[in-house]
Amino acid sequence: MRLPFQRKGSKGAPAPAMDELPGDAVAMLDEIVARAFGKRASDVHIEPKDGDVKVRFRIDGVMVEQMVLEEDIFAQVVSRVKVLSRMDITERRIAQDGQLALPISGKPLHMRASTFPTVHGEKLVLRLFAGQGIIPFDELGLSTQIRDRLRDVAARPQGFMVTAGPTGAGKTSTLYALLSLVDTRRGNVVTLEDPVEVELAGITQAQINPRAGFSFASGLRAVLRQDPDVILVGEMRDAETAGIALQAALTGHLVLSTLHTSDIVATIVRLVDLGVEPWIIANALTIVVAQRLVRVVCKACAQMAPLDDDLLDGDAVVLRKGTKVSRHKGCFACHHTGFVGRTGIFEVLEIDDELRDLIKSKAQSSTFREALGARKVISLRRDGFEKVRSGVTTVEEVMRVTEMETA
Repeated sequence: MRLPFQRKGSKGAPAPAMDELPGDAVAMLDEIVARAFGKRASDVHIEPKDGDVKVRFRIDGVMVEQMVLEEDIFAQVVSRVKVLSRMDITERRIAQDGQLALPISGKPLHMRASTFPTVHGEKLVLRLFAGQGIIPFDELGLSTQIRDRLRDVAARPQGFMVTAGPTGAGKTSTLYALLSLVDTRRGNVVTLEDPVEVELAGITQAQINPRAGFSFASGLRAVLRQDPDVILVGEMRDAETAGIALQAALTGHLVLSTLHTSDIVATIVRLVDLGVEPWIIANALTIVVAQRLVRVVCKACAQMAPLDDDLLDGDAVVLRKGTKVSRHKGCFACHHTGFVGRTGIFEVLEIDDELRDLIKSKAQSSTFREALGARKVISLRRDGFEKVRSGVTTVEEVMRVTEMETA
């Protein structure tokens, strides 16, 4: 008899027997979430596939298959999540989302739940908000030079800072770390988020609720009537939000926000494409930070091996052939992934008068890239290679996360 909750081996065969678990949905959901939390997973994917229901965890940004469920118990787990998340339990034809919390180690673990109709049934994804707190500013992975520049920005009374990157690039963590540098006793700091991922002491935080008409744009207008000094806008999703945020920066506020763009140039071009007047962007924008997260090699099993070829960034040789660099292997300590945790790689540009003129003239992307080259801005890939040099990560990991940048 097949277990209701069972892992698969590397070739699809059942893994060695594990302790049988209670076959009810309540215990099953608790067990899946507890395991995900214990493995530092950010997301849990439970997806029906050809008679099986696969459970996969996203660990350090990468999907790792964990186990399979029986279809009948999976249906009960989905219903359980829907009840806790206040979704329509009878609706299976459309996507739904909601929020829930489960007790893990005596504390509530908050999650965002999302269901999605597929040809094999509903897929369930849980985003875990572990609430481990803010990553200290000095532990983000920033170089000393960039740390000093960002500290200076955080100390200014006004300006506009954007962090850019795909989902899961650590943009919000960077902004949270910057807020930790702000003296909240002498200023009024307000955030608009979707959702609030970490509760910050001394800061007013609000979660948008589009269904109730509380969007980023309407919330931002309300925030400006709250006498703010520093404003964090979780994401600029439309021209209205971007316009209000940029105007706020021009009128004496320090505004921090994020954009889902690939690099610095794409961020500037995207702001212009949103329809905000170029002169407003040029005068308000202070600094742009593009970033990615790379996995850190597991210290318990990392091995050193020489490079087979020169490591290049464009035409420049970053590391010579034969230089010893870290290679990931995999062990029990890292759940056989070869990596434990992640750190950031960054590309940073401060806006000067010449760049403001380019923004006002709606210059082409190629013109902005030439300007970055003239300023010798360190690229995401080059910053990643510096972390390879120091043994923090691997060449393959840097190439993986910066592929979009050079595509």
